[in-house]
Amino acid sequence: MSPVAVIVVTWNSASVLPGFLAALPDGMAGLDWRLVVADNDSADDTVEVLRALAPDTTVVQTGRNAGYAAGINAALRAAGEYEAVVICNPDIRMRQGCAKRLVDSLADGVGIAVPLLYEEGRATPHHSLRRESSVLRALGEALIGNTRAGRFPALSELVTHSAAYQRPTRADWATGALMAVSGECLATCGPWDESFFLYSEETEYCLRARDRGYVTQLEPSAEAVHLGGDSQVSPRLWTLLTLNRVRLYRRRHGPLATAAFRTAVLLRETSRAALGRPASRAAAAALARPGALRATPGP
Repeated sequence: MSPVAVIVVTWNSASVLPGFLAALPDGMAGLDWRLVVADNDSADDTVEVLRALAPDTTVVQTGRNAGYAAGINAALRAAGEYEAVVICNPDIRMRQGCAKRLVDSLADGVGIAVPLLYEEGRATPHHSLRRESSVLRALGEALIGNTRAGRFPALSELVTHSAAYQRPTRADWATGALMAVSGECLATCGPWDESFFLYSEETEYCLRARDRGYVTQLEPSAEAVHLGGDSQVSPRLWTLLTLNRVRLYRRRHGPLATAAFRTAVLLRETSRAALGRPASRAAAAALARPGALRATPGP
């Protein structure tokens, strides 16, 4: 049986890599695995840290800040044969046996498996499961907030019901900080969509997999800590997240539905900008500009 490929994309990740690498043996316990890292032209010591702490790692240097999906594709091309891959951010800290539980759950139509994700210092899991975007869900989030709207499946993308995180739960898509993908699913779905520089690439991939008959499922016995969250505070990243969300919706729907969805998302960001949220102010300004959806800008 082929080993599991651990796929990581780095960009100026030297500060978080030592912790990731230290947790990796426990997280991958019970599996035959190899680490493949695609580095997007880091300006810090990322590559040197990898070579010092994990000398057996296959390092692919893309030579540019190519984006997350492009990094995944570059690493997959260098990974050789595998039965499954574990795709993770370098700021993930897998807990004991996490990856094996994910890989073991790739059966009965499950093509993508995700763990319970915890934010650093928090005892309750992050709400990582999502429903597919719709105009009504965007309006629900705009008018009453995604956490409150999440109680009602028709009114929010966010799955907030605690029971959903206590059992294997299928969702339209899930946060992409850590996911196991079967080799069969990867072969059927093909490369990740590099037109999304950052954000919505995991959404697009999960929805594409679903279109081809593969389910995304939470495996609650698998746990990891995610140190990330820059998109929640950075106007630049939040703007990119917001624009890509609408771009992806446009790909899957007609112009009238897209116009309604864009208006609902703009309403959400405008209302939060009025409450003093700088990230939403930046996102609303970008979304209101003519031609905002023509291309995916990099950070």
